[in-house]
Amino acid sequence: MKDLLVLLSQVLLGWLVFQIVSISIFFISLRSTHSTYSHEKLPKTAVVLSLRGADPFLSNVLRALLHQNYPAYDLKIVVDNITDPAWNVAINVITEFGASNCSLSVLKNPLSTCSLKCSSIVQAVSELDASYQVVVLVDADAMVYTNWLRDLVSPLNSPKVGATTGNRWYLPDGIYWGSLVRYIWNVSAVIQMVLYQIAWGGSLAIKTEVIHQTGLIDIWKRAYADDTPLRSILKKHGWQIKFVPSVMLLNREECKLPNLVHWLRRQLFSSRLYHPFWFAVVADTVFTILIPNIVLLIGVVALVTRDLSTFISAVSYFAGYMIFLVIFILLIDKRIRSIISKRCEILPKSSPLTAFKLLIALPLTQWINAIAMVASHWAPTINWRGVTYRIKGRWNIKLTEYHPYQSSKSNNSKISL
Repeated sequence: MKDLLVLLSQVLLGWLVFQIVSISIFFISLRSTHSTYSHEKLPKTAVVLSLRGADPFLSNVLRALLHQNYPAYDLKIVVDNITDPAWNVAINVITEFGASNCSLSVLKNPLSTCSLKCSSIVQAVSELDASYQVVVLVDADAMVYTNWLRDLVSPLNSPKVGATTGNRWYLPDGIYWGSLVRYIWNVSAVIQMVLYQIAWGGSLAIKTEVIHQTGLIDIWKRAYADDTPLRSILKKHGWQIKFVPSVMLLNREECKLPNLVHWLRRQLFSSRLYHPFWFAVVADTVFTILIPNIVLLIGVVALVTRDLSTFISAVSYFAGYMIFLVIFILLIDKRIRSIISKRCEILPKSSPLTAFKLLIALPLTQWINAIAMVASHWAPTINWRGVTYRIKGRWNIKLTEYHPYQSSKSNNSKISL
């Protein structure tokens, strides 16, 4: 058992070195610069927002989308159903602004062969005229800032870049353990998405010529996810996806632990279907979760068998590994906060208590992630906000149950839908 423990400790040390290299590359990507259009040459852009349910900060998101420092853009909102709570929220904000560059429509024909979001995107993009050079996809939980659209679209000036993307950043100070676990999981997810050039559909700009050249509209008609497949599709046609560091969007929603499990399962299921490096995601899970927990298990066995020296070694290796991971998280969080703070957003200060809570939540995050990872391989059906999909393959999607969204939840709640 001691020999196995020594071997595993060496593997963990090697994995820590690999993680340091990955984080270093991520930090370099956060410093990347990009060419920009002049104000006069910024392309006409359509911003597409599909809604099902009134997300906690939806009214704030809509106000921010209608207050962009961008010369020529139109906001295209597609609501799942006219009875949806999001419809009245959108009407009120549009009326408040007297917005002339915003259209609100109902999803006319929910396709049975793809997700509702993909149906909404297909409807909105298909109705655009030839004057729009860029299509931007945004989510209802993406709290954008005044220069968001300018920052996201500007790198498309490069002839090789077909799409640009940002990402979301959760706050680690939530009152629910689910919020903290989601934050920890997302730190790793953001790094992987940047390294593997995986787009985030919550803040994604695509050249319209790319949409037509790659046949994206037809692909979306058969897809569960609108963003994860893009890397492989665009690469096949010689286009790149560029991560824009300034477009890290803060998410202030809270999340309860039971809801997080279902959310995480959907995230991993989408990745399993379309991620071009899914094997690397699985390998990361094995090294980050399985090996350190085997070390912990060895410590438990040693305690039961009264092998004190092995117990102390195993617990030391496990605790040391977790402490290093917390340090990594705090360093990354500090760097992301420096980006977000440039937009004058108010952020809660980190404290020693935050680090302690992270240390406790980290093993919990690993266990929940492992459960969700296993569940994502045995998930023939996915349920999202009352809609059920049966999925037999990446391009074999069936919407099996649909009802207009209804919720008695207070609009003042910060809990994610």
